[in-house]
Amino acid sequence: MALLEETYDIVVVGAGHAGCEAALACARLGFETICFTVSMDSVALMPCNPNVGGSSKGHLVKEIDALGGEMGINIDKTYIQSKMLNKSKGPAVHSLRAQADKAEYSRHMRMTMENTEHLTLRQAEVVEILAEDGKVCGVKTYSGAIYHAKAVVLATGTYLKARCIYGEVSNATGPNGLQAANYLTDSLKSLGIEMYRFKTGTPARIDKRSINFDVMEEQFGDENIVPFSFTNKEEDIKRPQISCWLTYTNEETHNIIRENLHRSPLFSGAIEGTGPRYCPSIEDKVVKFADKNRHQVFIEPEGEYTNEMYVGGMSSSLPEDVQYKMYRSVKGLENVKIVRNAYAIEYDCINPMQLKASLEFKAVDGLFSGGQFNGSSGYEEAAAQGLIAGINACRKLQGKEPVILKRSEAYIGVLIDDLVTKETHEPYRMMTSRAEYRLLLRQDNADLRLTPIGHEVGLINEERYEALLEKEKQIKAEVERVNGKKIGASKEVQELLEQLGSSTLKTAVTLGELIRRPELKYEDLASIDPERPQLDDDVVNQVNINIKYDGYISRQMKQVEQFKKLEVKTIPEEIDYEKVGSLRKEAVQKLSKIRPHSIGQASRISGVSPADISVLLVYLEQYRRNQS
Repeated sequence: MALLEETYDIVVVGAGHAGCEAALACARLGFETICFTVSMDSVALMPCNPNVGGSSKGHLVKEIDALGGEMGINIDKTYIQSKMLNKSKGPAVHSLRAQADKAEYSRHMRMTMENTEHLTLRQAEVVEILAEDGKVCGVKTYSGAIYHAKAVVLATGTYLKARCIYGEVSNATGPNGLQAANYLTDSLKSLGIEMYRFKTGTPARIDKRSINFDVMEEQFGDENIVPFSFTNKEEDIKRPQISCWLTYTNEETHNIIRENLHRSPLFSGAIEGTGPRYCPSIEDKVVKFADKNRHQVFIEPEGEYTNEMYVGGMSSSLPEDVQYKMYRSVKGLENVKIVRNAYAIEYDCINPMQLKASLEFKAVDGLFSGGQFNGSSGYEEAAAQGLIAGINACRKLQGKEPVILKRSEAYIGVLIDDLVTKETHEPYRMMTSRAEYRLLLRQDNADLRLTPIGHEVGLINEERYEALLEKEKQIKAEVERVNGKKIGASKEVQELLEQLGSSTLKTAVTLGELIRRPELKYEDLASIDPERPQLDDDVVNQVNINIKYDGYISRQMKQVEQFKKLEVKTIPEEIDYEKVGSLRKEAVQKLSKIRPHSIGQASRISGVSPADISVLLVYLEQYRRNQS
């Protein structure tokens, strides 16, 4: 019997947030791409929280957009509430978050995929990765069909051998009851790929009509909307917003949980996978933070056209009857009706230290990987990796060097470097504290940092790139003008400073010196600056930040220069660390396993000491002399 055989340039396995970004990048770069999904209903599915962005994750979404990805554009189309987090703090940790209409988010992303040239979306389960002589050559589906390809991107999310669990109930399904992918793991193991078993979880969805909102705190969106995509302005996307609500657990809630811990699969041993430290279940919170008598619970709409509400902060895998008691003990949820039970989900993923910094497997040429399959958590982390994996699959076929973002260039660089360099024994979550250069890696300047790279790759068109160059030019010119413009102690100036709660002048100062005062901003001084040009809000924001934080930014730039010295010292792939005399045994083992691409990456490996780096530097100098 003849079986179907087709040929594509690139195959993407999975159509979640990583798969969508990977497939769109490949197709937009002109490669014939097929993207497989176990269900057409799972394209860009949001099986857990109904939001995009948040602390540090907002940075990732802005960076995805700056490189030419789709997530920011899609959430701008489908958000139902927008909020800038951490506004009381400095700009380095400002993080945009938008509540999403889940169904609309998925629908719009699927429409984008279906209407992108060179991209085929296909419902089928991939069961085998085909490889010859250590090089990928295609995939096989459950039906036996073979799809030949020069590169494959794995973005399987939480579907591999997935199992959903609550109490004594265990279902061999993927998220939201969708079909699990039960065969691909064995194929990967046969290629020598090391697998992990991780776990994540989600709270119940409840019926809006059964909630007493009168006793909860209403959470409004921001009046001024900041788009995720740099291609949008506020007026392009502004619309009426839908409120979220805040309530709290209490001692009764905690007692119900404590009395039923023996029935939780988390504590009974029924769950094998390792869960995320920074997104714990309510059972975990009650056990680990026993001194706290309450925890925040956010009631968030799942969309505009549904009564389903998400119970943020109360992820659980407790039995169904306990879930009812637990949720109904919370203020405002006394008569709540559950629409979907909370559950934990276990799934297979990889040890990401098997990947190069390009997200290509070291052991299989042409096989790339992105998303939760790489041991990360979250939609945003997944999309970022998917975009880079897709870009680098294309770069490989183009015979070009891969795009490897440095830790000093992007949060995406921090994310990927952490995954491929540091041992990950639990789902990885991005946080602002992980970025050493976070003052430089603000979400507001993601386009200035990364759009030139997106343009060089081919995902940013000429018009957008020219607009960026004009923006850079305006920022530079205005910063120079403001730092050079003298302001005297006139009556008008003194009155304005008093009005703004700032000390008056004794002698003339520059406008820049005034802006550096903590209580003053560039915008505040418009009335005493008649030469001020008409500038877009995003240019004004950059001028204000560049002047106000000039000293801190300059200091971090010097640190980056030191950092770059180690990053540019590349390590040849063929180095045999066993031959490097005086390296400690642990360092030899770690370096041989991870095979870092630079001295900088080597220095971040756990178990490699500064002394080991010194030895390695001396050895590399001798090695290069011998090679020449």
